[in-house]
Amino acid sequence: MTMKLLTGLVICGAAIWCGGVWGADLPSLEKGRQLFTSEKLGTSGRSCATCHPGGKKLRKAAGYDEADLADIINRCIAGPLEGQPLDPGSTDMKSLVLYIKSLGGTGK
Repeated sequence: MTMKLLTGLVICGAAIWCGGVWGADLPSLEKGRQLFTSEKLGTSGRSCATCHPGGKKLRKAAGYDEADLADIINRCIAGPLEGQPLDPGSTDMKSLVLYIKSLGGTGK
């Protein structure tokens, strides 16, 4: 192998590895939407969307501090959803916060 080819392979491999490491754990609206509608956050057979279809009663959420909103989300997960609270710094929680904040302007 030539040095240029070897260097190119190392750079490509590093880019692929880094993309997988950093790209996989980014919060997103889509991930938040999926979690919001999923019954897997708890054991009650309900989701966030069960009580808040289409973002109902979440219009003020956009004004909440992220830490306060994460606390409220965890209270819902532990209470009505009968699940385990999420780590406030996790990608899942950040995605849920992002999604719920996006519903704040729905006027519902």
